[in-house]
Amino acid sequence: MQHLKNCQGLAQVFLIRSQSSRLSKSVIPSLSVWDGHLPCRWRSTGGHGRQKYFNDRLPKFRFTLAGLLAGTGAVLAYKLHQDKVQWAATSAQLRVMQTSDLPVYSLEEVTKHCSLDTGVWVTYKGGVYDITEFVAIHPGGDKILLAAGGALEPYWALYAVHQQDHVLEILSEYKIGVLNPESYKKQESANPLDPYSAEPTRHPALQINSLKPFNAEPPASILSDNYITPSVIFFKRNHLPVPRVDPEAYRLEIEGLSGGVVSLSLSELKSRFPKHTITATLQCAGNRRSEMNAVKQVKGLNWGIAAISNATWSGARLRDVLLYYGFGPEVAAKAKHVQFEGLDRDVTGTAYGASIPLNKAVSEEGDVLLAYEMNGEDLPPDHGFPVRVVVPGVVGARNVKWLGKIVVSDEESNSHWQQNDYKGFSPGTDWDTVDFKSAPAIQELPIQSAITHPAEGTSVDRSDREVTVKGYAWSGGGREVVRVDVSVDGGKTWHVAKLRTSDQGEHPAPPPPPGRAWAWKLWEIDVPIPHRAQELEIVCKAVDSGYNMQPDTVAPIWNLRGVLSNAWHRVKVKVTEGFKDQK
Repeated sequence: MQHLKNCQGLAQVFLIRSQSSRLSKSVIPSLSVWDGHLPCRWRSTGGHGRQKYFNDRLPKFRFTLAGLLAGTGAVLAYKLHQDKVQWAATSAQLRVMQTSDLPVYSLEEVTKHCSLDTGVWVTYKGGVYDITEFVAIHPGGDKILLAAGGALEPYWALYAVHQQDHVLEILSEYKIGVLNPESYKKQESANPLDPYSAEPTRHPALQINSLKPFNAEPPASILSDNYITPSVIFFKRNHLPVPRVDPEAYRLEIEGLSGGVVSLSLSELKSRFPKHTITATLQCAGNRRSEMNAVKQVKGLNWGIAAISNATWSGARLRDVLLYYGFGPEVAAKAKHVQFEGLDRDVTGTAYGASIPLNKAVSEEGDVLLAYEMNGEDLPPDHGFPVRVVVPGVVGARNVKWLGKIVVSDEESNSHWQQNDYKGFSPGTDWDTVDFKSAPAIQELPIQSAITHPAEGTSVDRSDREVTVKGYAWSGGGREVVRVDVSVDGGKTWHVAKLRTSDQGEHPAPPPPPGRAWAWKLWEIDVPIPHRAQELEIVCKAVDSGYNMQPDTVAPIWNLRGVLSNAWHRVKVKVTEGFKDQK
């Protein structure tokens, strides 16, 4: 469902509100270690020998990729949205393995080859593979050794982007034999459950960008129907399986304060600190990445314009919690950052992590929350139950969900997602030349706006004389959106849209304090249809209180990760004669 029909807008809102208790269960493909750009290829030369075919750029490429962690979010999810290839061990495949001329091995023989000294063997779908020579150039580093002497399936269940044709082709070059039928059956019965088998239910209206982990956005046509986005269609951005957390057993650890390590229960968080509520927009760094993909292919989930949503968040201020447990001048003199660690982990036990500057964390005007409510209810599982960090005005990647640990430190988080992801680069930087240490981690996001109605490729009737255009606008860092300009002729002439700051119609919300405009503004305008126009190129651009404006085109801001995409948003629609378009 790329675009809902215009006439379904009200019905879709009813669907969201009335059917949220009857959500459909999703079976959840995912993020991974291999991204399809291997530094070299190996080809069989008979027996167990291998012939290397190195890429000329191998040293630089190996240096770039070797340090990437196994749970590398969208950097290593390249083409996931295009390559949804599912592998199944069919009976025909099993028969082929059993009648193969290759040697037949038992599980016991495979298990003996579990180190670089003894050789690294793995199994996949009944085949046996000697990957000893590949370990050194594996893009995910030595994480592949976790599967040594055993099956790849449990690890590829977490990182499902491996399940693509080019990865299978590479693996096939290392095949040395097959498992005997008894071992194959034993291994199949012993395989652990899919780590995504207990995922929460999701609303059927969501447009899915990846299933494992789950990443989805609402249809653009309903995104701006509500100033406060209903939780069920608030965009979902997960990097790993959603953890199941018992709220009664939950503990939040805090380190780096004068009192040492603190352990805080959910009930203590709620009872010891005043409840504070803010309305804040969260936006994924990759929002509108699809427009960068249209210029030149990038790596990451192919988000449309709806990886952004607005909600009310309630919880304890991070500032209050840190002060209560000993944050003072002596700590401030040593620390520069506050690190966050989630309870979501990959197979190595590595947790999702991020950090923000200390001055944002402890500022009274920073409004950073340890949130336990979203839109007046407990946080939903997809949004961090029981506690998440909400850092208003800052990229969604720093708003860590399922919060397990806070560390006040003189260093940034060493997490992959802080050090080697969510950074912007020059359009001239590619994956052979990128140096992640050369760029700062994204914190505040730039000015943004997009058109939610009408949709690309739809039509307007000339007899209406006007076209109604709707959308959203938001800026990071608490900078207030002060104007949205709209054009229907590709930017030759402009009109100023009316801004909306609440769902109250004629009773708009009071303006936010300077520097604390955390929530988006919705906008709408009726623009006359130009005489004799056969097609409209509708364009929007926003301006914030710092007079920051959006760039007019994507190409000058293109980057290899497809982040920070905020060029003028453009939608083309046809002008029809004498009848109403029913799209």
